[in-house]
Amino acid sequence: MKNYIIKQIADSAATKQAILENEALLDTIVTVAQECVAVYRKGKKTMLAGNGGSAADAQHIAAELVGRYGFDRPSIPSLALTTDSSNLTAIGNDYGYDKVFSRQLEGMGQEGDLFIGISTSGNSQNIINAFESAKERGITTVALVGRDGGKMGQMADFAIIIPSNATPRIQESHILIGHILCDIIEKELFGGGVA
Repeated sequence: MKNYIIKQIADSAATKQAILENEALLDTIVTVAQECVAVYRKGKKTMLAGNGGSAADAQHIAAELVGRYGFDRPSIPSLALTTDSSNLTAIGNDYGYDKVFSRQLEGMGQEGDLFIGISTSGNSQNIINAFESAKERGITTVALVGRDGGKMGQMADFAIIIPSNATPRIQESHILIGHILCDIIEKELFGGGVA
């Protein structure tokens, strides 16, 4: 069992090493961080959504921004579209599960906002529909995905594609990227910037 645990940790480290060695991917992460900072400097907000573990990641990232990440500072507006059970069940019941995020973007998204869709496969239909809704409203879209990026990777303004086919490794890397974005946003807005 110990060897199995060691292999799991080694596989996780190998995925992160693959990110480190991918200059284009690192450049995309930089660009997305800059986009997030620009959105906030214009007085706009970020919104996030995903399904299952990716829903938890959306909520985690939004909480780091609204609450705090590394130090005390003013709250940063971020909304996880996965948290309101009344919205999710009403929209799911009346319009179908594929519309649970796009309908919320219609009501709460504004031009200049930024939407991060999270999916390990990149093919979650409710996120794809949300990207379409976002584009109609002038909302920047970011796909946080894995594998080959799926449809979301092709549709998004920016795609952060984790170089792995393993769902656990992709999800572990998604939260790493989320933490990096939160750290940069916080420091750029309130901490004197990053080097």
